[in-house]
Amino acid sequence: MKQIKLILILINILCITVFAQFGLQKDLVKINTLQSFDKVFSGSEFKLALEVTVEEGWHINSNKPYDDYLIPTQLILTENSNFKLKKVAYPKPQDYKFDFSETPLSVLEGKSLIGALIEVDEKTEPGTYSLIVELEYQACNDMSCLAPTSIVDTIEVAVADRKTPVNQINEDIFKNIDLNLTDTIIGEQTTKQSSDPISEALEGSGLLLGLLLVFVGGLALNLTPCVYPLIPITIGYFGGQSEGSTTRLTMMGLLFVLGLAVTYSLIGVVTSLSGAVFGALLQNPIVILVIVGILFVLSLSMFGVYEFKLPNSLVAKAGASKAGLYGAFFMGLTMGIVAAPCIGPFVIGLVTYVAAKQDPYFGFLMFFVLALGLGLPYVFLAIFSGKIKSLPRAGEWMEAVKHIFGIILLGMALYFLLPILPKDFSGYVLPAFMLIAAVYLLFFEKSANKVFGFKIFKIVFSIVIAAIAVYSIIPTDVKSVDWKEYSEGAVANITGNGVIIDFYADWCIPCKELDALTFSDEKVIELSREFDTYKADMTKSLSPEVESLREKYSIIGVPTVLILDSNGNEKARITGFVSAQEFLDIISKLN
Repeated sequence: MKQIKLILILINILCITVFAQFGLQKDLVKINTLQSFDKVFSGSEFKLALEVTVEEGWHINSNKPYDDYLIPTQLILTENSNFKLKKVAYPKPQDYKFDFSETPLSVLEGKSLIGALIEVDEKTEPGTYSLIVELEYQACNDMSCLAPTSIVDTIEVAVADRKTPVNQINEDIFKNIDLNLTDTIIGEQTTKQSSDPISEALEGSGLLLGLLLVFVGGLALNLTPCVYPLIPITIGYFGGQSEGSTTRLTMMGLLFVLGLAVTYSLIGVVTSLSGAVFGALLQNPIVILVIVGILFVLSLSMFGVYEFKLPNSLVAKAGASKAGLYGAFFMGLTMGIVAAPCIGPFVIGLVTYVAAKQDPYFGFLMFFVLALGLGLPYVFLAIFSGKIKSLPRAGEWMEAVKHIFGIILLGMALYFLLPILPKDFSGYVLPAFMLIAAVYLLFFEKSANKVFGFKIFKIVFSIVIAAIAVYSIIPTDVKSVDWKEYSEGAVANITGNGVIIDFYADWCIPCKELDALTFSDEKVIELSREFDTYKADMTKSLSPEVESLREKYSIIGVPTVLILDSNGNEKARITGFVSAQEFLDIISKLN
């Protein structure tokens, strides 16, 4: 067997010499290089596709030939400081039996596609760059093989600034290449090149069907924790401001949702087109103080400090008081900011889709319908809350109910004030308020004490909120993942199996729910010990440090959890709240 192989090698050498001498190797293989995007950004990734055409009657060895003396086909990126070859996907070879070999060979012939994943250096400035792609190969026919050689192709890559829209090209070619990007930055947003299911679903649907899908997605947002504050606010506001009429309550509820939709839509469109963190308005102290002020002023009306209505001259012209309608719309405008941090895979997908479209009007329509879905349940909640006023035996009893609603609104005002208070005592503010509220209701609120049923309710309600307040300030030994503060060099020296980075903000309710329910789970804590774990604070999203983080990791909203491998490459991205079991399932799929 060895003698036969030696003879074959000698024959090949002789044939190589003859063919090379007479120039018969020329133009046996041709390549054409294609890109997946018309432009790219620094710090992003893109695909290349090499269309390889081998002359009829010839073949080239696959990337992994069976015999050692055969030269593999390899794609090489000529050394370039701006571009790095990260991954190559070679086509599936075919096994053929040739006269010069006793066993089948692994070869490529005819036309085939080779895919490549290219990383753009973060320091690459906008401009046009030449990228040289080289294919090394050995051509053979049924009789013998030629000398190894190579063929090169040069393409021009346009690196754009981050405000320039990027378009996918040659999609019919790249859909046939099994090569997924890790993260491709498109208009400052992050999307999976393997196709985002939300964008894919919207793209494949008609406008009406797409809007219906978005509306249902908005309804589903009510299952996320960041909309929870809307419940007590809606109860407190409508319970005290309505007149009991179903028609009027319905109109107020619809105007409340309309106001919410307008603000939510504007935030969504601005986020999509500018790259800002979705819901980041709640980190702005001025915005927080405005929300707190509105809730505080509304609460005062519940205690009879002023009456919520338009001036008498305007009321006379209108024929009836419309203050409640205007107030409901204005309240909805404010609550759109509160609802904005409702982030999750669906909202991330919609943000990405709108950003790719680069159409503000289309984006506004999509987010408007999303917000309508989000707000629909609050129409019914508004009607239910307002109906309290139409129950029998109003008067003094209803005044006591209004006072309770006023306390709820005051509590919500303090809740939104917490992120800008010093952390040393911010955790005691709400418990202290709840204790004061319980004492007030038990000993100072005398309204409707003659109504036995309501008096019992008031006592029970006071005891419950006092118990919650006491429980919340009792120190507890809560176990959690051993987080370290994220720093610039955190990913430079990875000591574990990879890195977990939790991007959070103080104003983000799902972030707190992740800490309380997911990262406190024993199994999650045990698993996290295999990784380097960091927390990245995105609270002050307008600061240069946070802006740099957002750009580096393409953070659209919080919470966002990134899982990186030991080489610092992103393996998974989690947006929104997930349970401990869901988190464990995601990690297990990466192994």
